[in-house]
Amino acid sequence: MTETSPKTRDDLFLFLDGLGVAHSTKDHAPVFTVAESVSLRDEIPGGHTKNLFVKDKKDNFFLLTVEENATVDLKTVHTLIGAASKVSFGKPEKLMEYLGVIPGSVTAFGAINDTGNNVTFVLDADLMAHGIVNCHPLSNDATTSIASADLLRFMEATGHAPLVLKVTG
Repeated sequence: MTETSPKTRDDLFLFLDGLGVAHSTKDHAPVFTVAESVSLRDEIPGGHTKNLFVKDKKDNFFLLTVEENATVDLKTVHTLIGAASKVSFGKPEKLMEYLGVIPGSVTAFGAINDTGNNVTFVLDADLMAHGIVNCHPLSNDATTSIASADLLRFMEATGHAPLVLKVTG
């Protein structure tokens, strides 16, 4: 099997365009934490995301995409998402291998790089209640806004059936 480079934000935008999905992107200085991104709130409406890349003891990987200020109980979330055990954070190498991103750039759009279907995507129900969801376009120096329904369409088009669950406290 040949190593393929992860898809870029341009690849992502072409993919979204091909699905007929409206999206808009705002470039900004790289942000690594929710706290750093708060300054963008006034400029970018909608639900803003926080992403937790976790795994269980059987090496099943999950990406939890939740509203930025939400809390996820890592001691109990496995019971909600179908994990085989309590979850711990996945290693950066797996993040790059499966989602094509580095820590700080984790995004639900990473599904475009998960061609082996190694990751179960979990979208928090509270986040998906927003009309617009904002995610990094595979890098943390921009924010892409997309309708929540279109985020589901995107996931399905990448071969993923995301779980929309209430996983936050």
